[in-house]
Amino acid sequence: MLFAIFVSPEKDAVPGLGLERLKMKMKKDVTWVRLAGVVVLAVAMGCSTAYYSTWEMLGKEKRDLLRSNVEEVRDDQEETRDQFESALDRMRQLYDLDADDLEDAYDKLAEEYEKSVDRADELSDQIDKIDSIANDLFDEWENEIGEISSTELQAKSRQKLEESQRNYAGLEAALRKSEAGMDPVLTQLHDSVLYLKHNLNAVAIGGLSAETAKIEADIETLIEDMEASIAEADRFLKTLPE
Repeated sequence: MLFAIFVSPEKDAVPGLGLERLKMKMKKDVTWVRLAGVVVLAVAMGCSTAYYSTWEMLGKEKRDLLRSNVEEVRDDQEETRDQFESALDRMRQLYDLDADDLEDAYDKLAEEYEKSVDRADELSDQIDKIDSIANDLFDEWENEIGEISSTELQAKSRQKLEESQRNYAGLEAALRKSEAGMDPVLTQLHDSVLYLKHNLNAVAIGGLSAETAKIEADIETLIEDMEASIAEADRFLKTLPE
């Protein structure tokens, strides 16, 4: 889209598209780019009002943002799960290496650790973002119920709100449980990486056997929690209106 703003009309004009129509199209592209920039700026400044207002201009309500972000956190959890599995596989490979290969193995394990940290940080940020959007959505819903004059419609809307809050509470609990399981695993991976860095020899590898077994058990538990959280995200998405 950004590219379309800077190309020359003579060279890149769409066949059959008149000059005026092309100008309108380019003006529309610039408008979308500016709106997207406002969204980014609002996020950076922590201004939720501007953030939501800008998305509403783009046709996205809070419920739409919640849906898209839950879908994103579900995908993030799948990627994070795969990354932790990759780090565990890298640790297991240490026991099948010759002494000459240990330094290269250390470098690869250290790389897997850094990737795991990055994935965990991104997932935590996404969980916090979902929580913020959900709470803002429920607050708005609660305020708007007070604007309904019919007591019957008020009661129905409140019942739906409470149902949605219960559904989200289940998702949040699952997300936070899997999030809490990442830190102990990352700590153990970090300890193992540093230990290998200081002791690049076969004896050091043997000394990690008990630690690897514990990390393996913790990662398996973490993966189970993430699988449960992914399933909970899918269930929650089914409760949201299209």
